[in-house]
Order: sequence, then structure tokens, then C-alpha cells
Amino acid sequence: MVVNAFQLSATKETFTIGLDFEHVAREEGFLFVAGVDEVGRGCLAGPVVAAACILDLSKPLPDGLDDSKKITAGKRAAIAEELKATAIAYSTGQVEAEEIDRINILEATKKAMLAAIEALSPAADYLLIDALQLKGTRLPQKAIIKGDSISVSIAAASIIAKTYRDALMCDYHNEFPQYGFDGHKGYGCASHFAALREHGPCRLHRLSFRGVLPDARQGDAETRSESLIGLFIKNT
Repeated sequence: MVVNAFQLSATKETFTIGLDFEHVAREEGFLFVAGVDEVGRGCLAGPVVAAACILDLSKPLPDGLDDSKKITAGKRAAIAEELKATAIAYSTGQVEAEEIDRINILEATKKAMLAAIEALSPAADYLLIDALQLKGTRLPQKAIIKGDSISVSIAAASIIAKTYRDALMCDYHNEFPQYGFDGHKGYGCASHFAALREHGPCRLHRLSFRGVLPDARQGDAETRSESLIGLFIKNT
């Protein structure tokens, strides 16, 4: 059930998803309020993906809509399909590993968000963004800490971004099965680190992220071409 408030306990913040921020924006005269969120920011491999979503608040919201991290994969997929069928507009943007290494993950995240916003049709006139302020757009906006746990629009964007990226990483698993991308989706885990030790990185890996390259070479994104020239032959 979606409610219109969030609660704060004395000992711990407990957030409840709601429509407060959307209603405030509507009361200020904005018609196309877009939630914006990203996924894959902490991954060792694959793109960072952002989504933007303008909900049609005249239609029922999907049951169980919440922060994508709190929902099972099956439930996320079902909610994503419902959102795509009922939203006024939704879109995604992504920045690949090579560019992440070149401009850093924060700037890459912002770039992916801007790409998603610019792809919306109709265009948004107000943005609700999870945690970040975007200086690359003139649109009025509000950065909301833990926004995907508070705003239904940001939660919707988080689910669309997550399901899109998960499917993409499963496709990449077919190309690079030795890394197990279909399981961990590019995040760091014991099996992923073991695969990196055995096979080295592939073109999807972020060479500037700790744990991808041996410590002696870690953080030197300029070595990308040098590092991968032989590995492409080995891994493809």
C-alpha cells in the first residue's frame, strides 16, 4: 500500500514510500514530474545505468512499488512491466566502463541521469532525484536523500533502471560466461574476484575500481588499452 508520509523513529530512520514530493510539485504547477535514479554505481563491471520516470498519478500504482533493492527479482520484473505500461514516460541512460574510468563514477552517474532525462517524451518539467543535484540541466529539481525509499517516482525509476541493467548483464554473460555476470551482475563478490584473478578483466570491467587490477596497477585507467589487448583474445 502506498501512503503519503514518511516516518522517523527515535533510534533509526524508517522510511515509508509515498507521494508527498509529487503532490508538492503538482501544487506548484508542475505537470510532468520525473523521478530519477541510478543503478550499478558500485559495480566492478558493466555500465552505470540511470532511469527517469514520469508517473501517471491518475492511475493505480503497482502494488509493492518501493526501492528496487527491497524487492525480489521476480517482483521487480512484474512491477517494471506495469510501470512501463502505465507511465506517462520513462527512459534510460547509461555510461560504459571506459568512460567511467576516464571521468570518474560520480560524473558518469550524472551523465547517465542527464541522458535519461533528455530522452523523456513528453519532457519533464520538474525532477525528483535520488541524492544528487544535477547542474547540467536548467530544470527545477529536488535532491532527496534515500529518495528511492520515500518517493514513488524515484522508486519507479530505480526499478526500471535495475531491471534494464540486470537484463543487460545477463546478455553480457553469454559473451563472457567465465565471470558469472548473470549472477552478481558485475558487483564485487568472492566468485567475481576469483574470476578476475584467473582470467583478468574484460572490456566491461572498470579498471579504476579497486580489485579489478592487481594492486600495483590499481587506479591507473590510462593502462586500459595496454591491459586488455591480450585479454580480449583470451576472453572472446
